[in-house]
Amino acid sequence: MTTLSDDRIELRPYLPADEEGFVALLSDPDVIRWMGMPPGDAASVFRRAFLDEHRPTWDIWAIWENGAYIGHAELKPSPHPLVEGHEIVYALTPSVWGRGLGTAVTALVTAHGFGPLGLTEVHATVAPENAASLKLLRRLGYAEVGEIVDPDDGEVSVLLTRARD
Repeated sequence: MTTLSDDRIELRPYLPADEEGFVALLSDPDVIRWMGMPPGDAASVFRRAFLDEHRPTWDIWAIWENGAYIGHAELKPSPHPLVEGHEIVYALTPSVWGRGLGTAVTALVTAHGFGPLGLTEVHATVAPENAASLKLLRRLGYAEVGEIVDPDDGEVSVLLTRARD
């Protein structure tokens, strides 16, 4: 898997030593409320995703700034049956919110999708109440194309898509 970086952050493949940061991130209620996932055992998720033999086959990165783990990013096949293609997922620890790092992560991951992966579109699904992420994605050229309703729990997400230039 590729490492992505700019002058502020580095996105690199997860290592076993990243478990503590990952668990702290996905145990934070302010983070997981936007992830569309219930609180759970983040340590088990980490072990299944990064240590077991059944690792995901898509791009997943630990996000680092100045030697500190600050978040998680993915570019994965969309799990939504109505969305063909790949979807960006990112989460940052609340201590770095509001500093433009979400913009940097999104720009790096989107460019990776259009460049090395050769995608023609990258999608994002966002809770309608997550105004900060919606604003960020729109600023980076993602356009709202509809809504997705989860058939299991009825949760609504805004679907945004950016086409390759």
